Amino acid sequence: MTSMNFTQKDPPQWLLDFWKEIDDKTFGKGFDCLADDAVCNLGVADWHGRNTIRDNLRQFIDRGFTAHHDVVEYWDGGSIKMFHGKVRMTFDDKSLPVVRPTMAHFFYMDQNDPSKVSRWLGAVGPTEF
Repeated sequence: MTSMNFTQKDPPQWLLDFWKEIDDKTFGKGFDCLADDAVCNLGVADWHGRNTIRDNLRQFIDRGFTAHHDVVEYWDGGSIKMFHGKVRMTFDDKSLPVVRPTMAHFFYMDQNDPSKVSRWLGAVGPTEF
């Protein structure tokens, strides 16, 4: 069994920059927080490599909605960071309502470079029942 202490903190700039790249649909330097060989398991996604993660998120976001991520709480456990938030999803199809599903994300920091995320596990939603 492994135990770890977590401290609630303000979200770090790298996390805010990461979400801003997604919200602004720019997908640029904010993704530098990911290690080159990072793995992302976001819902059913199993993406390997920073550029693959970036490209697949771009394709997902560009499928008819704009996102805005809000940080509700951020917890720092050293090698693992946890984030809870809400995402406002505004659809291009104006007949669809804006939704604000809850998100939970775990960021495992790279052992060789603790400033980089080596694994990202996340879940969003559901968007409706």
